[in-house]
Amino acid sequence: MSANPNTLPPGTLDAAAIQAKFDGSPFIAWLGLSVRDVKHEQGELTVLAPMRPEFERGAASGQWHGGPLAAVIDTVGDFAVGMLLGRGLPTINFRVDYLRPAVNTSLTAVARVRRNGRSVGVADVDLYNDQGALVAIGRATYATLSQG
Repeated sequence: MSANPNTLPPGTLDAAAIQAKFDGSPFIAWLGLSVRDVKHEQGELTVLAPMRPEFERGAASGQWHGGPLAAVIDTVGDFAVGMLLGRGLPTINFRVDYLRPAVNTSLTAVARVRRNGRSVGVADVDLYNDQGALVAIGRATYATLSQG
């Protein structure tokens, strides 16, 4: 990972902490997400999403259904903003543009924080197939106000 955990600002999440939060959530653990890279200074989070038969649009098609793609975008965007604040965040709104089918491939999600404001954070997420082709893009808005 790009940042030394001993030099991170207080309240940020390193790769191990993000992965622990992924693994501690039944839904995210079911998605099988694994952290690949964390760049706090750039506000960037890279995550791998493996294909599972339960994600298929049609039985034995190998094609990802749009629902799991959207779930990956929402989750990775959330934790891109959340890694800077030390927690997961509630989603306010998000959208997805599906650009091409994702077939027989895992996906790499690259999220970039566009705004980390006092009350709202915004992240853009690009999803790539194993060949590096862009299959979907998303933008999400998250509530950043402390819940406590």
